[in-house]
Amino acid sequence: MADTASLPLVRAQGLSKRYGDKRVLSKLSFSLQSGGFLLVTGPNGAGKSTLLRLCAGLEGPTAGELEVGVERDELGYLGHEPLLYRELTALENLELFAKLYRVPERRDRIHELLERFGMWGERDNRISTYSRGMIQRVALCRVLLHEPRLLILDEPYTALDAAGCELLDAVLAERRGNHTFLVSTHDPARIEHLASDRLAFAEGAAT
Repeated sequence: MADTASLPLVRAQGLSKRYGDKRVLSKLSFSLQSGGFLLVTGPNGAGKSTLLRLCAGLEGPTAGELEVGVERDELGYLGHEPLLYRELTALENLELFAKLYRVPERRDRIHELLERFGMWGERDNRISTYSRGMIQRVALCRVLLHEPRLLILDEPYTALDAAGCELLDAVLAERRGNHTFLVSTHDPARIEHLASDRLAFAEGAAT
């Protein structure tokens, strides 16, 4: 019997994705061990976001194999959209997601995250009144809320100010090794010291 502890948490073999006649990914293969940190880099339009959406289960591949060894409630995904309800407050959004994920002691957990990300004082304001950077901070709270095993983060530094970027640096560093990360960024130098492996995309392909 295979030792499941030694198996990759994410494994792609010959992974391809097309939208009509447009090829986005072509025969991509990689693996990500549990506790690893895979840094995905490359220019806009190279397929980074598509790969992360596939790994998050939001889309299916056109060809090849993709195995992600976590349940839906063990995965945290941050994409280009924050996935927050604009007419709800930060507190209401996080309470909703905490109930969906059955987070224990959810009020304490929400307080902890909003405080950590500097948003506790803004908790009762609607998301629609926030700046893009403030929305990104709450979106990061949403992603971390249920302590997922696998964190898939697509350009997580988007719209963050210097203080927000430094805060995210610290959060990623603290969780490295205890969580598994798949992270895309245009600024790899910022977090390459955390990476256990790297996947570099050229225009329209990965190497």
